[in-house]
Amino acid sequence: MSINSPVSLSKVSTLGGVAIAQARLLVLGGGVTGRSVAQVLSNLGAEVSIYDENESSTFEFPRVSLNEVSNINWAAAVVSPGWRPGHPAIADLRNREITLLNEIDIAWEIKQQLAPGQKWLAVTGTNGKTSTVELTESILKAAGINAFACGNVGTPVVDAVTSEHKYDYLILELSSFQLHWAQSAEFVAGSILNIALDHIDWHGSFSEYAKAKLDLLSRSVTAILNGDDSAVVEGSAHWQGRKVFYTLQTPKPGEIGLVEDLLVDRAFVIDPMEAAMFCELAEVQPTAPHSVSNALAAAGLARAIGVDHEVIRGAIKKFRPGRHRIELVLEQNAIRWIDDSKATNPHAAQASVMSELSVVWIAGGLAKGAEMSELIAQVGSRLRGVVLIGTDREFIASELQSQFPNVPIVRVDPKPGHDRSNTDNQFMNQIVNEAKLLAQEGDAVLLAPACASMDQFLSYGDRGDRFAKSVREIVGKNVNTN
Repeated sequence: MSINSPVSLSKVSTLGGVAIAQARLLVLGGGVTGRSVAQVLSNLGAEVSIYDENESSTFEFPRVSLNEVSNINWAAAVVSPGWRPGHPAIADLRNREITLLNEIDIAWEIKQQLAPGQKWLAVTGTNGKTSTVELTESILKAAGINAFACGNVGTPVVDAVTSEHKYDYLILELSSFQLHWAQSAEFVAGSILNIALDHIDWHGSFSEYAKAKLDLLSRSVTAILNGDDSAVVEGSAHWQGRKVFYTLQTPKPGEIGLVEDLLVDRAFVIDPMEAAMFCELAEVQPTAPHSVSNALAAAGLARAIGVDHEVIRGAIKKFRPGRHRIELVLEQNAIRWIDDSKATNPHAAQASVMSELSVVWIAGGLAKGAEMSELIAQVGSRLRGVVLIGTDREFIASELQSQFPNVPIVRVDPKPGHDRSNTDNQFMNQIVNEAKLLAQEGDAVLLAPACASMDQFLSYGDRGDRFAKSVREIVGKNVNTN
């Protein structure tokens, strides 16, 4: 049986009030999520077409033009999460009062009809989502729970819901885009890790971006919230559900947090005047502030569904974050080379730089409308030098020159006609060579760009892989790095 089996979906007849069998449905966006949704809708008997602006993409389903989007009377349209509400195609569909659906709500309706006992947890935030959902999944699996992390972490939710594995719990990583479109999904517990400047180009303002994140509260029974993040604390102030704050300080009764070198629980215990231990601080790896904060969030989600403290401790001890998250590539001559390519916004980059005392910082790319002044104010004193790349690097350069004019800045450009998909790694080799010239004993050379990657690389993963390859070939060419 395939993951999207038509047999397993035979009980589903309507989605969003629309009868699906033989309905003419449009999917806006042919990426990973759009393709999965299209396949599920087709398995339900719908006649599916795709509209995608990437002309080089090919699909298993008929492709329509923007003109056809406007001239066909669709029974409903499914909007992929990254599509802006003001897109002409969406505006046209709304004007014609065509029902707009989204992947999260489609998955929720399918779950309600096929697996009503399945429960959902959710995680959102500007940074740390992927590590937190992956750790939560690890904890639940250690407890013997049939759980799976999905959503923005990789596997579309609709694939997880229709999987033959029949998961008892799904842990959803939800972006602000997904939360903007979703309306009906509900969560046993949801966590908001942080809210900082990101995706302002999409949402239009920080307040709208924060509103999308905070909307998770309206669908959660219990909320695990970062008590050290002012936007989260203030934004949740009027919500009347059960709030459990976590903090890197000593927790109050009803909270979870740190007591000396222990992560402790004063929320999910019989007597909140007492504390139960999650784990020792040194058992969280890497032992960086944001990693500890993420571990507290995951532990809170696990306790919200009754997982024992000892099980949580065992899972935290074994867990290591995925690739490109403060990943040590090489240490040579007392210089550490670190790949944090997933730091695609200023908030994430700040956490990375502040984890080190002296940094040669590789930064730049697509800023997505984010401002860099606060980031530079926080990290500038720790910078040995900066290597800048990418479309929006001058946003960083101007703040550095204004606030920390003595920090050396080197700009690196690819050759004319640079092809992101080319296997030649000359551009990254230049970047690493310049960083090597700046670095001194005791420094960390840190790829934490504060920007998205797609202007010069295929993805943040591609950017990180190329960095690691160059470091090992240029810096560690005479060193055994196995």
